[in-house]
Amino acid sequence: MYTAHFGLREVPFGITPDTSFFFTSPHSQEALNTLLVAAKHGEGFIKITGEVGTGKTLLCRKFITTLGPDFVTAYIPNPFLEPRTLMLALADELEISLEKDVDQHQMLKAIMHRLMELAGQGKRVLLCLDEAQAIPLESLEALRLLTNLETEKRKLLQIVLFGQPELNRNLALDSIRQLAQRITFHYHLGPLSRDDLEYYLAHRLRIAGYTGSRLFSRGAVRALYAASGGIPRLVNILAHKALMLSYGQGKQQVSGRHMHAAARDTVSIRRRAWPWLAALALAVAAAAGLTWALRT
Repeated sequence: MYTAHFGLREVPFGITPDTSFFFTSPHSQEALNTLLVAAKHGEGFIKITGEVGTGKTLLCRKFITTLGPDFVTAYIPNPFLEPRTLMLALADELEISLEKDVDQHQMLKAIMHRLMELAGQGKRVLLCLDEAQAIPLESLEALRLLTNLETEKRKLLQIVLFGQPELNRNLALDSIRQLAQRITFHYHLGPLSRDDLEYYLAHRLRIAGYTGSRLFSRGAVRALYAASGGIPRLVNILAHKALMLSYGQGKQQVSGRHMHAAARDTVSIRRRAWPWLAALALAVAAAAGLTWALRT
């Protein structure tokens, strides 16, 4: 691997969410601040949306680790579950012991008892649901009913939905309008800007132990932004591949040529770039046709 070649302690551009690499860009910091403020206000539902690869899962994990000892958190990474199974998953996260054949009433009663117990200890309970666009509508309704549990002062359970933009379409359905009305805090994660990308690369390299001079040439950064659109997951994939190519050639810097080669080798980049490439091809063909016409 290239880590020793570039003087790194670890791989800087992995795609596994690692909170030690969390980058406080304007978007991510605003989203984190929104989550923290909403959690402290005790609101029932909070929503974070973003396109694939914009860092929702990393934000979720950073949020959970940032919360103080007054919070008890439950995390469900794949909520594509029917209502009963979703409630069982919540009970498991809250360390509630249930009989194997427990009925719906007894299960909800046990969850209510546990939430009251934690509230009596001065704890706030927060449920984070990743990939929330996959939650079945009937399960969303079950979650809404759970947020009806409250004391005279505040909700016993807060719920944070992290999802792709499809989540907004689900919440716009008339059948669950009551849930949508309860979302008082929301934020949409966008891609990195061109300027943010420079800082993002430097940040991750520093965390990984890099202390040398500029590792990604300006041409490489331009090519990286053009190919990734600033989407962090694509940035990580391309930066990792470009570092491997540079290492394979014994170079000490990633060039624009390395980055272009990494983009050509990445299926998701080719698919993303296809409309742009098609338009460029048409423009080139049109220009060639005009040149031929002028010569004849």
